[in-house]
Amino acid sequence: MTSSDGTDHAHPTMIDLLLRYLQRERENLLGALDGLSDYDVRRPMTPTGTSLLGLVKHVATVELGYFGECVGRPWPEPIAWDNEPAFDAGEDMYALADESREMLVDLYRRSWAFSDQNIRELGLDARADVPWWPGDRSPTTLGYLVVHMLSETAHHAGHADIVRESIDGRGGRDRDDVGDEEHWTAFVAKIQAAADAHRPG
Repeated sequence: MTSSDGTDHAHPTMIDLLLRYLQRERENLLGALDGLSDYDVRRPMTPTGTSLLGLVKHVATVELGYFGECVGRPWPEPIAWDNEPAFDAGEDMYALADESREMLVDLYRRSWAFSDQNIRELGLDARADVPWWPGDRSPTTLGYLVVHMLSETAHHAGHADIVRESIDGRGGRDRDDVGDEEHWTAFVAKIQAAADAHRPG
């Protein structure tokens, strides 16, 4: 079956398949922000400062680097935190007070179209160079970077699921398919009981 965008979902090309999975993880990551206040998407939820909007900002920055600069097609707009002093200060990892949620979400969404266009036009075998990787690893291919970015996005989407659950209890996308509140309360109690059997002292 061919969709309106010309993709044959029955027999996808490797690019189609990789981009389909990458898009799923992009949307999972962004979806973790749905329904939360500006404060909740910004506040640090782990001892190392992980926040939902910070994850979006970081992944957008990395994606624009891999699928732009590294393939000779840099993102055409200035990014205030895309420099060594800002990276050293960790400013790619959280939303500064004057950086709006709308701006960062829009940047991430626009990165998708920019990246996908470059991937489709250049192809998976195109040469890529990653200046921030060690010298012997820096020369690579665009296909390798797509797989790497898929892994990184899924990794951070998982972080986002856990952070979201810590904020308001909303679980991952299959939570309600598995069970209701009564189910989860009983399930967590079983896990706690199993852990209690190994409680020290």
